[in-house]
Amino acid sequence: MAFTQTVKNIWSVEDLRRRLGITILLVIIYRFGCYVVLPGINPNDLAALKSFTSDGLMQLLDMFSGGAFSQASIFALGIMPYITASIVIQLLGMVLPAFQKMQREGESGRMKLNQYTRYLTVLILLVQGPAYLLNLKYQVAAAGVSIDMSFWSVLFMTIVLAAGSMFIMWLGERIDQKGIGNGISFIILIGIMARFPEAVFQEFTGRLLNSAGGGLVIFLVELIILVAVIAGAVLLVQGTRKVPVQYAKRIQGNRQYGGARQYIPLKVNAAGVMPIIFAQAIMFIPVTMVGFTTNHTGFFGAMTNLYGFWYNLVYFIMIVAFTYFYTAITVRPSQMAEDMKRNNGFIPGIKPGKPTVEYLDTIMSRITLPGSIFLGIVAILPAIAHVIGLNRQFAAFFGGTSLLIMVGVILDTLRIIEGHLLMRHYDGLMKEGRIKGRTTGSGAF
Repeated sequence: MAFTQTVKNIWSVEDLRRRLGITILLVIIYRFGCYVVLPGINPNDLAALKSFTSDGLMQLLDMFSGGAFSQASIFALGIMPYITASIVIQLLGMVLPAFQKMQREGESGRMKLNQYTRYLTVLILLVQGPAYLLNLKYQVAAAGVSIDMSFWSVLFMTIVLAAGSMFIMWLGERIDQKGIGNGISFIILIGIMARFPEAVFQEFTGRLLNSAGGGLVIFLVELIILVAVIAGAVLLVQGTRKVPVQYAKRIQGNRQYGGARQYIPLKVNAAGVMPIIFAQAIMFIPVTMVGFTTNHTGFFGAMTNLYGFWYNLVYFIMIVAFTYFYTAITVRPSQMAEDMKRNNGFIPGIKPGKPTVEYLDTIMSRITLPGSIFLGIVAILPAIAHVIGLNRQFAAFFGGTSLLIMVGVILDTLRIIEGHLLMRHYDGLMKEGRIKGRTTGSGAF
């Protein structure tokens, strides 16, 4: 009954109804484009490519593109080049004074950075396009089918692939401006969720057909574990620790302490999903170095085996390290201490200045350690799930980037909808409390 009333409230808000309608329309256009095959490619000849992208790192690329990668679609490169460009621009903003200056210029600086991100995205697309086409030629040739890959054909299809990815970027911007918001992240969410029904169906049929007995019970247990993992991911995204801050008052010209007490919310996972994305980008390097082949041996074979021990050990260590690195960049105790001092605030029992900086740094180090370890465990859960018997597509939803993006974007979207309802004096989506979205750029690209 409460759900029905919430839906009625959403539908009664004209602006929210219009935004949701535009978002759904743009998503339908995106999903339709995922099935438009590149010119000159016969869809019946793509069985080898689909088999190649059903395992390993290529499975992740195919998941993020909503299956367009394995279907040789005009959207095959997806939004990942834009994400890569965004990460590079963020890193440049940490080390180059010119980019730091643009970050401090407000809206005009943000527009310049967005323009540079688009330029870099085009350059990445011009490199990834031919690489994807060469991989397509190799996989299709293995099935005994030839594709025209002359210079002009490759140039034409590269332009089509680049245009497809730029069109996805345009759809994301329209969702930001005219739709519900969080456009790029929402498109990634739709691409990931598009593979979920098929993965669940394959796991369900596999348990019923291949299990000697109790297959349905095992499947239900897997679903319960998946719900528990999702709940843990929600806690990881929302988890905070509050540090009390006391503010001073001026009474009759004398400064007296004893003003209102407020809190600094320090997140257990302040870096969000960015450490996983950084680590995943580096783990793609071995695939790039050895080429798009399936005959990987030795070191490169271990580093391209998504479910192997060494791959996941290195992946876990890199996530922990990147979590500390990104947290140190985004959360600055010295700036917090300076802001508190400027506003006549202090932490009870801690002297202002350097002791406050050291206290906040200690708190962040302590809460970042369990957060980074939990983030690393969530990242390698798909490999663990596959080792204990889950099929690869269903195991991918038990953790990693896909799960955290899904949780973060869904929470953000619900928070936006709740904000529209509360502005118009309707009840929120929950009877008690407010929905907490991400307060960092943990996947909202």
